[in-house]
Amino acid sequence: MFSYRHAFHAGNHADVLKHLTLLATLRHLMRKPTPLLLVDTHAGAGIYRLDSDAAQTSGEAGEGIARLQATPAPSDHRLKTALAPASSAQGAMQNEALADYLEVVARFNPAARGAWRVYPGSPLLMHALMTEPDRAAVHDRLKLFELHPTDAQALRAHIDQLDAGRQVTMTRQDGLAGLKALLPPPPAAGGSRRALVLIDPSYEIKSDYAKVAEAVQDALKRFATGVYLVWYPIIPRPEAHGLPRRLRTLTQQAGRAWLDATLHIGAAADGGGLTASGMFVINPPHTLKAVLDDALPPVLNTLRESRGRGAAWSVEAGAARA
Repeated sequence: MFSYRHAFHAGNHADVLKHLTLLATLRHLMRKPTPLLLVDTHAGAGIYRLDSDAAQTSGEAGEGIARLQATPAPSDHRLKTALAPASSAQGAMQNEALADYLEVVARFNPAARGAWRVYPGSPLLMHALMTEPDRAAVHDRLKLFELHPTDAQALRAHIDQLDAGRQVTMTRQDGLAGLKALLPPPPAAGGSRRALVLIDPSYEIKSDYAKVAEAVQDALKRFATGVYLVWYPIIPRPEAHGLPRRLRTLTQQAGRAWLDATLHIGAAADGGGLTASGMFVINPPHTLKAVLDDALPPVLNTLRESRGRGAAWSVEAGAARA
């Protein structure tokens, strides 16, 4: 069984890829001043302590967000230059996505001296963007699902602290099942319907892979123009290798555009642990491939330190079919 209880892995390389992609996608979608329905099917606890026993046991944040934090502070004007690939004349501009990711995480550590002690999960990152001064008046909605009793209790407590009213709701339910009732989203003023759905289960059991593919297939039938982001682990299991291929087939059959980004940080000294993951995006922003093409090389160069063979990144994309 593949175990991925997130309290042990918060802020690791998989979170870096997932949340960098999520924020870059959201920034593009939020350029349009019409409301978004944001859905997280496996929301977890919402926010994590990097100095907790669980995080310290795995130490994975030390080879993830902590390494990226060692770059110049997000408020430093040198950050964009430092993170830019030397081969890209436009790297500094396009790596604003990486600088933005670090800046948003830094907001949750306002009094931190030294290493960050808190890492926000996807729910808190999405909430941070939807409540920024330039966006708050749009009134986006955030719908969260979490089935694990301990994480669901923690998530509800964190949501209560946000004092977000009905703008953020949480249900203790299987998010893949709950997603069906949310699509298509109700029309906003003017009739537009917009939604972003993040699907990132633990994949603890083999059937999770098939359930994700079935949920995506159903979602595309209900709301083909939604933006769907699916995180998946890259591990030596047939179901894991088959999932991105299945997602690509479903997306192509629906005539939609897609993007598949992967990050391999190289083998660990002990040969264990998760070393690679991917993000499959359906209906991605047209800017996303260029952003990730320039952001992932410096991410990999930073995270691969002290790792063994196998470090690599990739971004593949396919256009919508007429």
